[in-house]
Amino acid sequence: MDALMIGLIVGGFLFSVFLIWFFSTWNRLVRLDENAKKSWADIDVILKQRYDMIPNLVNIVKGYAEHEREIFEQFAQARQTAAGCLAQGDVKGVGAAEGMLSGLIPRINMVAEQYPDLKADSSFVNLQNQLVALENQLADRREFYNASSTNFNSAIQMIPTNFVASIKGCVRKDLFVVEGVQRENVQISF
Repeated sequence: MDALMIGLIVGGFLFSVFLIWFFSTWNRLVRLDENAKKSWADIDVILKQRYDMIPNLVNIVKGYAEHEREIFEQFAQARQTAAGCLAQGDVKGVGAAEGMLSGLIPRINMVAEQYPDLKADSSFVNLQNQLVALENQLADRREFYNASSTNFNSAIQMIPTNFVASIKGCVRKDLFVVEGVQRENVQISF
């Protein structure tokens, strides 16, 4: 064998190794991206259920506390904002809207405390329990989405994977952070 033949064999082998690495890295990025998209779709389902449930809760409370109109208007505005951001896939916008909604839910519970008949209403209690269950599911799914997005974001920044990510056109995913509410005391005043 001459040097040219050995060079071709070694070059072919190295090229094959490069192709295997490239395609396995590409497929890994696809898997991570799809995992993050699926976890966001799971959040989307829970949020839509929640946004459909909140008007029912508000309507029940309205019947007992008609003069608390400001709360109901704020709920309607927050829900509309959240639904719009959710439809656009705006993770940061959904987080901001969720912060508004999360700040309003304790106010609804405060109104319920002022009306004993409302607290005893089975529809209200049932909706509250369903809302709590959805909140727990949402917290779990938000954690999973943030973990999936963090894995994807880390992968597209690591060398040498970042070269494949740039060829593929990967961009960082926003984390789902509910802004403000968890970091400050809830102030409830009527």
